[in-house]
Amino acid sequence: MKEQIVRNWMTPNPITISPSTTLPQAQQIMMEKNIRRLPVVWNKKVVGILTLGDIREAKPSDANSLSVYELNFLLDQLTAKAIMTADPIVVHPNSTIASAAKIMLDYKIGGLPVMEDGELVGIITEMDFCRLIVSQNDTFPDTQG
Repeated sequence: MKEQIVRNWMTPNPITISPSTTLPQAQQIMMEKNIRRLPVVWNKKVVGILTLGDIREAKPSDANSLSVYELNFLLDQLTAKAIMTADPIVVHPNSTIASAAKIMLDYKIGGLPVMEDGELVGIITEMDFCRLIVSQNDTFPDTQG
């Protein structure tokens, strides 16, 4: 079997946000597009990555004394820059799937921006690995039953 490369399985041209995108705006994009991570781009450079988990962790617990209005006001002030993972690990589109998977396992992350010549060209996530596995195995039972 030919060695698989990231370019063949990544999601090209991913949706991105700017560092000034608010958390409610980022969460809305994620919900509408059914995605869990957004590369944060400034001046055509990936400066961070924001995940749904990051947003969840940034929200205050229910055990606080703030009113709903105060909570919403505070959340509206938080931006991607404040909670993103800065300078994320990236891969090249010609990297092997195995090397990308090893990075994701070693760093316990669910996705990697894909960069070529300093530009974001895609993102590879655990869902892309699932697509690869399913495509390689036609013996899975029919779950439509």
